[in-house]
Amino acid sequence: MLRFKPLFFFATLSLVAASSSQVVAGTATAITTESGYQLPPPELQAVVDAPRGPVFRLGPQRKTALLLTLPGLPSIADVSQPELKLAGLRINPRTRAASNFDFGNGMSLLDVTSGKLRDVTGLPAKVKIAETVWSPDERWLAFSIWVDNGVELWLMDVKTAAVRRLMADKLNAVTGPGFSWIEGSDKLLVRLLPLRQKELPTASFVPTGPNTQESKGGKASQNRTYPDMLKTPRDGDVLDWQLQTQLGFVSVRGELHRIGNAMTLTKSLASPDGKLILTTQLRRPYSTMLPMDRFGQLIELWDNQGKKVKTVAERPMRERLPTGMDAVQAGPRDFGWRNDKPATLYWLEAQAGGDPEVNSKVHDALFQQAAPFDSPAQKIMDMGWRFASVQWGSDNLALVTENWVKTKDTRTWRVQPVLPDSKPELLFSRKYEDQYANPGVPVMAQNALGRLVLRTTPDGKAIFLTGTGASAEGDRPFLDKFDLASKQATRLWRSQAPYYEEVMAVLNDKGSSFVTSRESNEERPNFYLHDLSSNAGPRALTQFPHPMPQFKGVKRQQIRYEREDGVELTATLYLPPGYDPKRDGPRPMIMWAYPREFKTAEAASQVIGSPHKFNRISYTGPHAMLARGYTVLDGPTMPIIGEGKKEPNDTYLEQLKMDAEAAVDEVVRLGVADRNRIAIGGHSYGAFMTANLLAHTRLFRAGIARSGAYNRSLTPFGFQSEDRNYWKANKVYQDMSPFNFANQFKDPILFIHGEQDNNPGTFPMQSERMYQAIQGLGGVTRLSMLPNESHSYRARESILHMLWEQDRWLETYVKNAKPDTSKD
Repeated sequence: MLRFKPLFFFATLSLVAASSSQVVAGTATAITTESGYQLPPPELQAVVDAPRGPVFRLGPQRKTALLLTLPGLPSIADVSQPELKLAGLRINPRTRAASNFDFGNGMSLLDVTSGKLRDVTGLPAKVKIAETVWSPDERWLAFSIWVDNGVELWLMDVKTAAVRRLMADKLNAVTGPGFSWIEGSDKLLVRLLPLRQKELPTASFVPTGPNTQESKGGKASQNRTYPDMLKTPRDGDVLDWQLQTQLGFVSVRGELHRIGNAMTLTKSLASPDGKLILTTQLRRPYSTMLPMDRFGQLIELWDNQGKKVKTVAERPMRERLPTGMDAVQAGPRDFGWRNDKPATLYWLEAQAGGDPEVNSKVHDALFQQAAPFDSPAQKIMDMGWRFASVQWGSDNLALVTENWVKTKDTRTWRVQPVLPDSKPELLFSRKYEDQYANPGVPVMAQNALGRLVLRTTPDGKAIFLTGTGASAEGDRPFLDKFDLASKQATRLWRSQAPYYEEVMAVLNDKGSSFVTSRESNEERPNFYLHDLSSNAGPRALTQFPHPMPQFKGVKRQQIRYEREDGVELTATLYLPPGYDPKRDGPRPMIMWAYPREFKTAEAASQVIGSPHKFNRISYTGPHAMLARGYTVLDGPTMPIIGEGKKEPNDTYLEQLKMDAEAAVDEVVRLGVADRNRIAIGGHSYGAFMTANLLAHTRLFRAGIARSGAYNRSLTPFGFQSEDRNYWKANKVYQDMSPFNFANQFKDPILFIHGEQDNNPGTFPMQSERMYQAIQGLGGVTRLSMLPNESHSYRARESILHMLWEQDRWLETYVKNAKPDTSKD
């Protein structure tokens, strides 16, 4: 199984800061307005500027690994470059690529057997490396580099560790990397900018008329509140222009051959034998309410000379879908190639009109058709639920997984594609929220066609599974051999305390040799080679130093406690270096959480995480405040349970308050927090939680809410896991909206939001209106809008300012707070 693991020691979310603030009124401890980006104390700056990476990417032959080094965070100048927002896409118009602000700036190669590291030569100065793709035989590494006027394709010779630009023509990377390997390892399929594309006409500031939308009635449909939609007819023209692409082939010698005409291409996928190309083009009319992936599509097969072989499907715009999270459009969808055959298409067709409310034994069907496509399509299997994934192995082995979101059910079947009439065999069935019962995911290996297929034992009778190994003692990743006939798993290896160690790649078909990533509280992740056939222990392949030595000595503890109704909860407690609660007494604390919905109390009570993971000090969560002397409770589980046919959100507030009360009581009992000096915080749905807790409880002295949504009437067709609309569950929407209870906020709350939030539902207006409501009612609040930031913040200046805001808020309202005698 090939998996890429970035070794970031704080999440590499793109973050940005605010250039303006607003005055908090009505309190003697008001925070005044400052202009410009602010810097937090040096100990918080050090968290942001700590070394990053490298990213580890193992080659498909498992002999060589790429180590991609990462620079510091991008500047606000980088993040503020022009950006188009079209039909759910964000595009850099100068490079014709999907917006990106996080690049590699160096490469080295690691020999897996010897552990020897080699430097890569030939890279340009101040390079911006975007995508990297190994050739199937591991002789080459193709990668893209961003330059001022486009995206270039480069190639590394792994034997010499030297790189060179492969061609002068630029890539179109608006909807993907723009290149992929075909026909073994000597040629790539590339998406190119057209040679002679007409310039897009300059926008006129004089309107030609109103921008109109109309509904003529019909069957009800519900669409989420998507951001970045098309607004004018010209927006559609700009989208077409940006997507214009001509396909081509380029050899490792740099010989380029363009094929076909330019088109509004969104996807291109070569067959495993490289003789056919599956293409997806957009078809008008476009919608002003839907993202691009729901526009009309023309799906065609081309030969490798650019000639159309077959029209696969013409899909209309998916403007109206049935209601519910298990709903899909009727008709064929999700076309792809079987990885184990030279050129066999597969696709799904929804049954019962794609409507999950229809009582039907079959809701999805999986089909296949082999080249030259002159025989009828074959149905591989019917599914009672909705298709989730397929892993191909051979004519006699494929694994198909189906899910049903409404009930959180999942099951995996073994099918024999060569015998479509054969009965599927059930391998696994569970609630997907039940992580203790998770059997793991299949290990994959590369076949002769250069595609990933199921790795089997030499006799083909067993596969391998890896997983996190969730258990009552925390996550303990494993490697299993699974017998397909008996359906029994044999454990080959399991992570042992005091380490958290997970399998990154299995190196042979016996499962005896594999690479892991190993970490502990004080040891950052490093890579190890295991050989179960010998008595020698694991051998370290890398020795990365601790990125932030100042945080050595942070104590990490996984704690368990119960809420009022007996549901068991989990959290991870962090204590600052040198702090002893018995000696030093309780400290001010910051809690950081994110609610989740469950169908059973048993699943909600399962232990999450591991006590043995590396103490990642992240600026994205609460951990940085350890440097300021706070204790931290990270990820206290906040389950919202709806047993059987009950909906979790019908009792959201009652359960949320029980969750929070239990967490507060436990940290006070442990002596690590002062009940009068606890803050609550969260991002996105965690911000929504924060506002609700401050509106309906007095458990916390202050709150930090980042990039949240607070008025559910602005997300009327569902949010998070709520699939009922506003008119079906009006009371739920109203009760869950902290905006409706702005008059009840008695404790200070800080709002931070990216001005260009690209997440469905969390429009910047949500924070602006919530702030205005509390401020207008005399509450203590502050709003910091971060320019040119999206849902996750990216620029160094923005992240530093965010930490400054949070630190000052906690210092003012939490750290030195006295008991509040006004609490009920």
